[in-house]
Amino acid sequence: MIPGLGGRGMNPKKMKGMLRSMGINVEEIDGVEEVIIRTADRDIVLSNASVAVMEAQGNRTYQVSGEAQERPRLVIPEGDVELVSAQTGASPEDARFALVEAGGDLAAAILKLASR
Repeated sequence: MIPGLGGRGMNPKKMKGMLRSMGINVEEIDGVEEVIIRTADRDIVLSNASVAVMEAQGNRTYQVSGEAQERPRLVIPEGDVELVSAQTGASPEDARFALVEAGGDLAAAILKLASR
C-alpha cells in the first residue's frame, strides 16, 4: 500500500487510476522482507518493508517504508586479513569472511579457521 493513499482521503484504487491517467504507473513489489541502504560507515536496515515503484516519463522512483534500524559498518583492515590468512593458511577471502563472522575479533577468526 502506498502510504497516505489509504485510510482517510482518496480511495487507493481511484488514486492509482488518476495517476495512471497522468502517465504515472505505481506498482507494489511483493514479498519484500527487508531493504538495506548501505553508506560508507553504516547500514540502514528496513525490516517489514514495503516497496512501491512509481514510473513516470521513463524514470523509476522507489518508495520504501518499514521499521528502520541503523547498524555501524564493520571495517576489516587489510592487515588483519593478511594476519589471519598467514596464521591459518586460509585464502584472503576465507580470512575476511571469518573476520566478518567474528565481528573483527582476530583470535576468534583464527580459532574458527584453525578448527576446520
